[in-house]
Amino acid sequence: MPRRAAAFALLPILLASAPAAADPVYQNLRLIAPAAPGGGWDQTARAMQQALQSAGIVHTSSVENIPGAAGTIGLARFVTAERGTGDVAMMSGLIMLGAIVTHRSALTLHDVTPIARLVGEYEVIVVPAASPFRSLADFIAAFKANPESISWGGGSAGGTEQILAGLIADAVGVNPKRVNYIAFSGGGELRPSVLGGQVSVGLDGLAGFEPYIEAGTVRALAISSAARLPHLDTPTLREQGVDIELENWRCIVAPPGVSAADRQRLEGAVKTMVESPAWRETLERFRWNDRYQGSEAFAAFLDSEEARVLGILKKLGTGGDSAPTGPYPVLVLAGLAIFAAVAAAGVVRGRRREAQDGAAAAPATPSASRSRPICCSRGCSSCRCPPASWPAGCRAPAWGRCRRWAAGSPVRSRCRTWRGRWPAPRWALRWACSPASGPP
Repeated sequence: MPRRAAAFALLPILLASAPAAADPVYQNLRLIAPAAPGGGWDQTARAMQQALQSAGIVHTSSVENIPGAAGTIGLARFVTAERGTGDVAMMSGLIMLGAIVTHRSALTLHDVTPIARLVGEYEVIVVPAASPFRSLADFIAAFKANPESISWGGGSAGGTEQILAGLIADAVGVNPKRVNYIAFSGGGELRPSVLGGQVSVGLDGLAGFEPYIEAGTVRALAISSAARLPHLDTPTLREQGVDIELENWRCIVAPPGVSAADRQRLEGAVKTMVESPAWRETLERFRWNDRYQGSEAFAAFLDSEEARVLGILKKLGTGGDSAPTGPYPVLVLAGLAIFAAVAAAGVVRGRRREAQDGAAAAPATPSASRSRPICCSRGCSSCRCPPASWPAGCRAPAWGRCRRWAAGSPVRSRCRTWRGRWPAPRWALRWACSPASGPP
């Protein structure tokens, strides 16, 4: 009993001496993936979300997808709508650099706040299991024989996959402009098209296709690394005579206009995350390369990488300074000109019709109605009942079978009832100018 009392007496002291759990840096951190679900940015954002929460760096974290134009749509919204916001960050990387040049975006990565470079990933080239291309040599031979017949499926236009396709074409002696590249908004759309054979070959990050390679549903022809990876028995491009090495990298940025305190807080949270066991396990699971760089080193790397990507795209003919060539732009401009001419003609016809309808709907004055004939009967081409003839009666032309009725006839009384609502109703004029026997 005395021992139990002593234990209870020591309990408050032990609890006080125990280390307190660190408070999370963020109650909620929003992560924006400027692409559709299933792609590399989406995978990185969701892996980061889990690592941040597992390490206790954030209380909660949410991921928002904004797809379109290889991330430039998400970039525009991020810069304009999130300016100065301290609890939001966006995924970015090499794909966005290429898209900015290709789409000639007014906003660039110089308009955001660089935080850190995170990971790198090699690109893998795959074909469906039933494809006739058993090796990269088979594929290159078919591509050189008829470049336009080979469809390359990959990420958004101007991204890493299109850059890789252009580099391969240039390395094997094919004009990169002849590459039939089909852009998908994310890996979630690309992979079913590759599996279904809608494209000849698929290009994506290794993490996107590795489960399908292991399952045998696709066949890897090559990987863009400098040497073979220990966990993947796939030859490199260099091994097979195509001297290319390319690594896609991803990073995280903050909005423009954030305070120095918010920037330091996000930098510290990211640095703590990349050092956590949860993030190390994530790198191993997705086969990502650890390419972490702090904000200052990453900003310098970003400048050099931008110049490199611009040079590559200019060489491939997809840079911002290159002009479209071939008959396609001419056909597009001609179609636009024809459409504009047809639309203008439609507008003119519509205005004429409106003017005619307005003139017909306007009430006629007596002076105008005297000179306007009203065709009202069969065989009588210009029967009229002019007000000037009142009260002498209605008059019809002397020719034809129309008759002039004497004063006191039913026609006269009818003409009086029409006063004030000229021209007369068609049925009344037809009755007044009957070609055969006149009014009953």
